[in-house]
Amino acid sequence: MYVVHSTFKAPDEKADEVIQIYQNRSKKVDQAQGFVSFRLLQHHKRAGELTVELQFETKEAYLNWVRSQEFKEIHDLEKKYPDQELAGIIPTVRQFEVIISE
Repeated sequence: MYVVHSTFKAPDEKADEVIQIYQNRSKKVDQAQGFVSFRLLQHHKRAGELTVELQFETKEAYLNWVRSQEFKEIHDLEKKYPDQELAGIIPTVRQFEVIISE
């Protein structure tokens, strides 16, 4: 299993707007080969600190997703979001290989 976290900080007052964006996401990643799950995590004290968690069967499956046309299309749309403050957010991406899962 391969897990990717993309963590970003939006202004706390815009957290609900960002959550709404993810509730209405395109779900293209869900169709990617090797995709397992998507989760949006919110920090328990800082509303604007959010993490997108993706799980894939393998690192290769994740890399194939990142190289896909669908991935490019989704991220190009993010850059064109009307709220430039939100459009300019750059996440910190961390990748993990699951070693033990019980």
